[in-house]
Amino acid sequence: MLLMQKVDKIIIEALEEDMNNGDITSDTLINDNQRSKAKLIAKEDGILAGCEIFTRVFDLVDSHIKMNLFFKDGDSVKEQDVIGKLYGPTKSILKCERIALNLLQRLSGIATMTNNFVKEIEDMSVRIVDTRKTTPGLRVLEKYAVRTGGGFNHRFNLSDAVMIKDNHIKAVGSIKMAIEIAKANIPHTMKIEVEVEDLEQLKEALDSKADIIMLDNMSTDMMKEAVILAKGKAIIEASGNVTKDRIKDIAKTGVDIISIGAITHSVKALDISLRFC
Repeated sequence: MLLMQKVDKIIIEALEEDMNNGDITSDTLINDNQRSKAKLIAKEDGILAGCEIFTRVFDLVDSHIKMNLFFKDGDSVKEQDVIGKLYGPTKSILKCERIALNLLQRLSGIATMTNNFVKEIEDMSVRIVDTRKTTPGLRVLEKYAVRTGGGFNHRFNLSDAVMIKDNHIKAVGSIKMAIEIAKANIPHTMKIEVEVEDLEQLKEALDSKADIIMLDNMSTDMMKEAVILAKGKAIIEASGNVTKDRIKDIAKTGVDIISIGAITHSVKALDISLRFC
């Protein structure tokens, strides 16, 4: 569920960025009394995410714009599907069009890419999760889109959990020392995750009672060994170089979680257009 107060803040900032002093083209060319009808059309197949956000852009600019969407978030659309129709003041529709489409297209692209990964391993007991590799300022929306596509969220931000990565280890001196310091300074309710690059680091993390261990850029053969060593001792997450061609082999190693940065940082926006009719 999205907190609309945060959504509104993102939309308002985007609108201010796009027309800090109005829309010179529409304000010059279009009469205030002119009304138009428009269709929202899918130009390719995909999974929708951000329909409520799309609608909210228009609501915030002009409550006289009427919207009728025929699909909802999580629905599959096909090329040339009419996603919805809208009617209202022409000038207001033109002012909203780009921001509304940008958000809908990007979030639908994330949901679509996530769903493509999820379908590859839908018969296996492993979760696809996102990372913090999100667009600055849009994390709340992009992580929502991941969930819409059938994925799950990793930690939301740096405050959620301890995640000890390679630079933390180098700064402190060792995995063992990093975990000891963390345990001495965090609430007992907070989990500790450690990133490891080989089996020796894995053993050190297990001996130090890490709750979650991330296998960073390991081969599938090494992952299999890691899963055997860690069985019943920690949650195991695979990360790094996760592609659609490779994801089934990663899932078959027995890991619990597969994190994929690409579903937010390397996504292609779903092609959707708004056309007057």
